[in-house]
Amino acid sequence: MNISLKLKNFSQIRQNKWLLGLLILIPIIGIGYLAYRQFVIGQQEQAKRNVQTALVERGNLPITVSTNGTVQPFVLVNVSPKTAGVLKQLLVKEGDSVQKGQVLAYMDASNLQGQLRQAQGNLSAAEANLQRAIAGNRPQDIAQAAAQQMNDKAALRSAKSTFQQNQYLYTNGALAKRDLITSRAARVQAAAQVRKSQQALDLQKVGSRPEDIEQDRALVVAAQGAVQTIQTDLNDTVIRAAFSGIIARKFADPGSFVTPTTAGSAVTSATSSSILSLASTNQIVAQVAEANIAQIHMGLVGTIQADAYPGKTFTGQVTEIAPQSDVVLNVTTFEVKTSVSDPQHLLRSGMNVNVAFKAGELKNVLLVPTAAIVQQTNAQGVFVAKDKGDPVFVRIAVGTTMNDKTQVRSGLTGNEHVLLSFPPGTRQVSGGSSSILPSVRTH
Repeated sequence: MNISLKLKNFSQIRQNKWLLGLLILIPIIGIGYLAYRQFVIGQQEQAKRNVQTALVERGNLPITVSTNGTVQPFVLVNVSPKTAGVLKQLLVKEGDSVQKGQVLAYMDASNLQGQLRQAQGNLSAAEANLQRAIAGNRPQDIAQAAAQQMNDKAALRSAKSTFQQNQYLYTNGALAKRDLITSRAARVQAAAQVRKSQQALDLQKVGSRPEDIEQDRALVVAAQGAVQTIQTDLNDTVIRAAFSGIIARKFADPGSFVTPTTAGSAVTSATSSSILSLASTNQIVAQVAEANIAQIHMGLVGTIQADAYPGKTFTGQVTEIAPQSDVVLNVTTFEVKTSVSDPQHLLRSGMNVNVAFKAGELKNVLLVPTAAIVQQTNAQGVFVAKDKGDPVFVRIAVGTTMNDKTQVRSGLTGNEHVLLSFPPGTRQVSGGSSSILPSVRTH
C-alpha cells in the first residue's frame, strides 16, 4: 500500500511539472508570435503601404536627341603675305574683333615703289608712240617731202635737156661717145630720184601702216600689264581680313621676315612665317549616333549648354550633316555642325558642350515612367497594382524613351497604376536584364 501511494504521488508530481511547463511555454509562444507579427508581418504590411505607383496616361512625348560636342570656328586661317618680305606694321592684337576688308598689317614695299615708277614711264612712252602712229605725219613733213619731189623733177628736166644736147652734138661729131653715155646715165638717175621722192611724198600723205599701229598698240598693252602686275604686288603688301572674325593668335611682330603659308593650316602647327591666325564666328561640332541620325535634318533647332556656363543655354540650328560616318572603337557616328547664337561672345574655341536637338513630338501616346519598366526572363513589362491582392506583371511593347518617360505601344489600355517601387520578396531574374523583380505571378 505504501508503494501504491508513492507511485500515485510520483504521477501527480510529473503531471504537475508538465502543467507547469505548459503554463511557462504558452506565454513564451505568445510573446514570440507577437514579436514575429510586429517585426516581420508588420514590416511587410508597412512595405506594401509604402510602395510607390504612377498612373499610366496619354500625353505628348517630345523627342530629343542629345549628344556632346565642341565649340569650333566656322573658318580658321593663318594670315600670310603672298610674297615673302619684312612685316612693316601690325595694326591688331590677339582677341580683337575685325571686319571683312579691314587692314590688319602692312608689308615693306620700298623696292616695289621704284619698279612701279619705271613701269609707268615705259607705259607713257609706248602710249606716245601709238598716238603718233595713229595721228600720221605732220604737215611740215609732208611739205618737206613735196619740196624734195619738186627739186628732183627739176633735176630730171635738166638731165633730159643735157642728154638731148649731147645727143645732137654726138650725131654731128662734136662730142665724144663717153660724154653721151654719161649724160644718159644722169638722166636715168634723175628719173629714179623723182620716183623715190614721189613715193616718199605718198607715204607722208598716207601716214603709218596698220601693222605699225597694231605693233605700237601691243607695246602699250604690254606696258600696261607690267604696271598692273607691280601695282598688284603693292596692293598685296596691305594685309586685309578675308572675313569678319576674331584674331585668334599672333605669330610675328614688325620687323619679322614672313613668308606665304597654307591658309588652312592648323594654328598649332603654324610658325613665325605667318603673321596671325583669324577665326570666324563659332559653330558647334557634335557626333550623333547612327541610330539617331535619321532624326537630324538641316535647320533643326538645338539647345546648347556649355560646361563653362552652368545653367545658361544657347540656341542654334543644324547647318551641315556629314555624308560620311566616323567609326571609332566600333561605334559609328556622324558629324553634325550647328550654328550658335552667342551675341556676348561667351563661347570660346575648344569648349565642351551638350547639344539637345528637338527632333519632334509624339502626339497622344500612352506613357509610363521609365523607372517602372522591368525585365523578367524573356519578357519586358510593368507591374500593375491591384486594389486587392499582389501586383500583376504585364508584358508591354515599348517605343521611344525620352528621359523619364517611355512610350507604350501595346499591353496597357491607360489609367492603370504601375509600380515604381516594389515590396519585399524580390529576386534577381537571369536573362534579359539585371533588374531586381518581385516574385509575383505574371499575366
